[in-house]
Amino acid sequence: MDLIVKLIQNIHYFISLFLFLLGFYTMLAKSNLVKKMIGLNIMDTSIFLFLVSTGYIKGGKVPLIHNADKVLRVNPLPHALVLTGIVVSFSISVFGYALIIKIYSHYGTINTKEISKMRGNDK
Repeated sequence: MDLIVKLIQNIHYFISLFLFLLGFYTMLAKSNLVKKMIGLNIMDTSIFLFLVSTGYIKGGKVPLIHNADKVLRVNPLPHALVLTGIVVSFSISVFGYALIIKIYSHYGTINTKEISKMRGNDK
């Protein structure tokens, strides 16, 4: 019973792992470039969930309280890293979608298998 309680208390770690694996599978299994970008965004989101959940402390207070010496405080560093990561993730997504548009205008498709056949790299 104690194991089940521990698993339920840490369910966000399992959800983060599941989302990461789902995004990783999407990037590997799909040949559509837009779907690959969506998989990358799912992986980014799972990492953000993991970082935010590591910074959470049950019963923790805001770290800006000056007169609270013996109070548990929430770690603000993971949250700052997530904000930076969101900006980087958005930039990579925009750049990736711009590349997909250029690939489509050049090859007329966004399917990696068809692009590979057009380039003569199929084996």
